[in-house]
Amino acid sequence: MSQEVSYVYFVPGLAADVSIFEYIKLPEDKFVTKMLPWKIPFKEESIEDYAKRMCDDVEHKKCVLIGVSFGGIIVQEMSKYLEVEKLIIVSSVKNKFELPKRMKLARKTKVYKLLPTSLVSKIDDWEKLAFGDFAKKRAAMYQKYLSVSDKEYLDWAIEKMVCWDQEETIEGLIHIHGDKDIVFPITNIENCITVDKGTHVMIVNRARWFNKHLPEIINDNLH
Repeated sequence: MSQEVSYVYFVPGLAADVSIFEYIKLPEDKFVTKMLPWKIPFKEESIEDYAKRMCDDVEHKKCVLIGVSFGGIIVQEMSKYLEVEKLIIVSSVKNKFELPKRMKLARKTKVYKLLPTSLVSKIDDWEKLAFGDFAKKRAAMYQKYLSVSDKEYLDWAIEKMVCWDQEETIEGLIHIHGDKDIVFPITNIENCITVDKGTHVMIVNRARWFNKHLPEIINDNLH
């Protein structure tokens, strides 16, 4: 009798390409991994309708959904329309109360509407903006992974993240969070698996941790 495999779907962070998962390697005899790239939102599309469109690319019932940052919010919305075996978020939030103060303020003042998102697509070489070896390495990483620069998408995604209205945490959700995350500070986060020295981009630079622990996290109480 062949061993049952789990189908694991990954959704990247805001503006990030699915290449952020290039170092995530799960045992191929137990897991089949699929990447869900961002779609360009329709004009004034709700987050619910967008999540339904993302679900169109999920081909397997009782799959595992893993989302990073804003992708964590999207997989939570997707799980409301799918039969999900496991729901995992990384470097994200479980409800609107875990959003940092500056995002809550941005929502209240609507300052997010003033962000010059069109400039992102005009930065052809992030390294030109960086000084020093470490900064250049980080700039090169951002240039590589933050490749979704469509203004319509960025404006939509920033608004939907800041104005996300979920109050109740989805039952059974698993939250993995770094204690050095400056985008979503861990002081606002409850009930998570904490990654020591993990930053907001730990899915890239702490891939070894995920390769070691994700299989056991996924398989816990699975099937």
